[in-house]
Amino acid sequence: MQAVAVISEETVKRFLTYSELIPIISSAFGQFSRGQDGGVVQPVRMMVPVQKHNGMCYVMPCLYDGYFSTKIVTFFKDNVDLPSHNAYISLFDGTNGAMRALIAGETITAKRTAAMSAVATKFLARSNSKILAILGTGTQARSHFLCLTSIFSFEEVRIWGRTFSKAEALAKELSCKPCESAEEAVRGADIIVTATSSSTPVLKYEWVKPGAHVNGVGACRSTWQELDPELMRNATVYADSMEAIVKESGDVILSKCDVYAEIGDLVNGTKEARADQTTVFKSLGLAVMDTVTSTFVYKKYCENELKCDK
Repeated sequence: MQAVAVISEETVKRFLTYSELIPIISSAFGQFSRGQDGGVVQPVRMMVPVQKHNGMCYVMPCLYDGYFSTKIVTFFKDNVDLPSHNAYISLFDGTNGAMRALIAGETITAKRTAAMSAVATKFLARSNSKILAILGTGTQARSHFLCLTSIFSFEEVRIWGRTFSKAEALAKELSCKPCESAEEAVRGADIIVTATSSSTPVLKYEWVKPGAHVNGVGACRSTWQELDPELMRNATVYADSMEAIVKESGDVILSKCDVYAEIGDLVNGTKEARADQTTVFKSLGLAVMDTVTSTFVYKKYCENELKCDK
């Protein structure tokens, strides 16, 4: 019996680069949106509320391309001395059910989410985009900065957080501009990322310049909002999953906005990328993205660390 590989965060970081990950994520978007023909078997994720401690746990299974994975990710927004998010991914052989690896999931979650936004942004942002605004100062803010600056040449990057000292610290780390208000960060920006733990809107419609593109990656519950309902109703909205967004996204449900297409439809060429309009990509996260990313990491691990039955 083959031993199960246990792959740490440090190993994941060593093997996972945005230049290799973004094309993998783009392909997975396309296959997911092809439905049964794409070969992705992915139920809507299950959420377990932990109300006593203001937390939640998501269980995200998927079968794709010969591998089956399940990610368990927890989110405890009040954590002080621990990360707000913790995650592990179990990876199984999809042909015989044998477990292949247990993989630390925090880096995978951060990087695959940023890569999802990068794919959407490549389709929906204007090619001459020069200003990036990031609302949030956590892991996703950092990963989105690193990912988006790897594919765009920005003249200015602005960061805002509810605690200005945190915005200052992250801006110093990343050599960009800290802002004292969300409005200051957003006014005139070409690309905007909202990556906060807020349950009420932090991005106002009147601050967003016409033709800007927004990646909304927070507000992952049906009762939470990060984005002004007026923005949602006046922008062209894209989803990672049409099925999930109408069940899980408070930004969509509470605004009663229309959702035009999935990002996979753009990859497949079946819907238009309306980059001349104000656009929003509402990202909830897809289990297939964990499957393809963890499979990639596992194969890299086998090539570099030991012989595995891939």
